[in-house]
Amino acid sequence: MFCSKIFRYSAPLSCNRILHPALTKSMASYGPHFVQPIFKPAKQKEIFESGEAERLAHVPLKAAKNDETSSVFHDDILAKFTNYVMKGGGKALARNLVEKSLENIKRIQLERYNLAEPNERDSIELNPVAILHKAVENCRPILTLTPVKRGGSKYQVPVPLTEKRSYFIAMRWLVQAGREKERTVHFPEKIAWELLDAAANTGRVVKKKHEVHKQCEANRAYAHYRWN
Repeated sequence: MFCSKIFRYSAPLSCNRILHPALTKSMASYGPHFVQPIFKPAKQKEIFESGEAERLAHVPLKAAKNDETSSVFHDDILAKFTNYVMKGGGKALARNLVEKSLENIKRIQLERYNLAEPNERDSIELNPVAILHKAVENCRPILTLTPVKRGGSKYQVPVPLTEKRSYFIAMRWLVQAGREKERTVHFPEKIAWELLDAAANTGRVVKKKHEVHKQCEANRAYAHYRWN
């Protein structure tokens, strides 16, 4: 009697899990009529000026993610760069390393500012976050090579990169360049000099970007294989 109860109540449950895996999937928290939240102060100002806020007043919104903030001190590029520095989920360590790197950049730029002539001081950038932005922009590649097989042979075909992908490659190159230098220099100091060189449109990462563009230019004869 006891065994029959076990088979009677457990068998249908196991069958549902095996034959109907869709039943075990969780449903979406929000319906299709929910819209993404707007938490950036600048974006909110644009919405109020354009009159779009009146339409969104009665539209249900999704909850903001835990890393989305309206703080004036938040920077998207800096947050992404911190995530690329992170290893094994050590976010606190990565944030500490990036903060030390920005501090080193600030010290170097202040030293240059104090040693420069009065007429040259206006051209020296003292904001380390602005230097990070400029460095990433100077390292962003426009094209890349991707292998395409045609007629039994593989060709390196130049293809354009999306904006998101180009930002990822630029920050990945910067982090790799900071880790490839001599081991006697700490990472914050290494990455600080790499960012300063990239902001000045020099350094290894900018050279690597130019090399990729030269390879794409050399293989432009295979560009039509992208659509064939």
